[in-house]
Amino acid sequence: MDHELTTLPNGLRVITERMPSVRSVAVGCWVDTGSRDEDDSEAGCSHFLEHLLFKGSERYRAQDIAQAFDSVGARSNAFTSKEYTCYWAQLRDADLLMGVELLGEMLQRPAFRPEEIESEAHVVLEEINMNEDDPADVAHDQFAKALWGEHVLAKPVLGTRESITGMGREVIHRYWDRRYMPQTTVVAAAGNFVHAAVVDLVEDHFRSWEGSDVDHGLSEPSIEPAVQVKTRDTEQAHLVIGGEALKRGDERRFAFGLLNHVMGSGMSSRLFREIREERGLAYSVYSFRMPFADSGAYGVYVGTTPHQTSQVIELVREQLAGAVAEGLLGDELERAKGNMKGGLALSMEETNSRMIRLGRHELTGVEHLTLDETVAAIDAVTLEDVHTVAMEVYGGPKVLGAVGPFNSIDLERYVE
Repeated sequence: MDHELTTLPNGLRVITERMPSVRSVAVGCWVDTGSRDEDDSEAGCSHFLEHLLFKGSERYRAQDIAQAFDSVGARSNAFTSKEYTCYWAQLRDADLLMGVELLGEMLQRPAFRPEEIESEAHVVLEEINMNEDDPADVAHDQFAKALWGEHVLAKPVLGTRESITGMGREVIHRYWDRRYMPQTTVVAAAGNFVHAAVVDLVEDHFRSWEGSDVDHGLSEPSIEPAVQVKTRDTEQAHLVIGGEALKRGDERRFAFGLLNHVMGSGMSSRLFREIREERGLAYSVYSFRMPFADSGAYGVYVGTTPHQTSQVIELVREQLAGAVAEGLLGDELERAKGNMKGGLALSMEETNSRMIRLGRHELTGVEHLTLDETVAAIDAVTLEDVHTVAMEVYGGPKVLGAVGPFNSIDLERYVE
């Protein structure tokens, strides 16, 4: 985990990590834009662009790109979040040139053919339909609305049916022209190569890219107790309860990660054991954390029979309150440390995992740590550190997002 970083004359950053023992390469283009950067007319545009850039450039059609990757057995895809978008390919080291060339064409010279925008809009609409047919996904969306209200972090990454249906070429091109810049992009690569060779390839295919820097316009949200419910006659109630948490890059993130693991990450966690194993009240129960630049979130998801909703929410609240009052036990913390260190080591065996870690940290400004430095940071966390984070995070205002045969009034008492 020893990286090298070069900034090209146009502001594009190239960051790499060499893995000489493998024969593959993962390369990703990370763009510093996501759903939080869209105005009302652009809702869902970041994700829509993720689809459209694979539809072809001025030189290549969508079929050309697909066939090129397929002809060398490569894997390629993209993903969009609230804060960034990544286009990536994983392929043989001998095929890195082709991967860089295709990604360069896609990012810098998208064609935005009207007929392809129209057809791909239908694909995105089907993705929205799929999301809305999954009540667990809808519950998470309701949680985001309850937590962030009118703040930009509440915006759904997919957009809405109305925004996608009404989004024409002019809106899409304007957003791409405003947000896709060399200064806001990182090319990250991990695998069998020499850093200088990757820099030369990227410079050859990105040197003509121009633009000016843009930012996110950060603002801290105001969090108040709130409930958002999508009333549906479902067989299960889908519940997400949580609140504000640490921002991205907070020095206490390792303590928070360990706390999250003990509370609801895995089959030995407190929530899993209490709600599923001992009481049989749910099949799926877990906790999560979401760090962003100007805020963060934690939450607990549970799917349960509607008539058990009250009991399950009270159990979740009791577990969170227990961590606030007493912290963790020594053996819980040690198991969590072992899990985090083991998972980190296993993820470092694969080029795509390393590329994602490298690119995300560089783009978002999180400090690059070696494996040994990360392990040392994990080992340094004390029971007091975790208890302090639990009191700050779990002790704050709570919000609830839900899907089921009830309404907001039925659940308001659980966030008071």
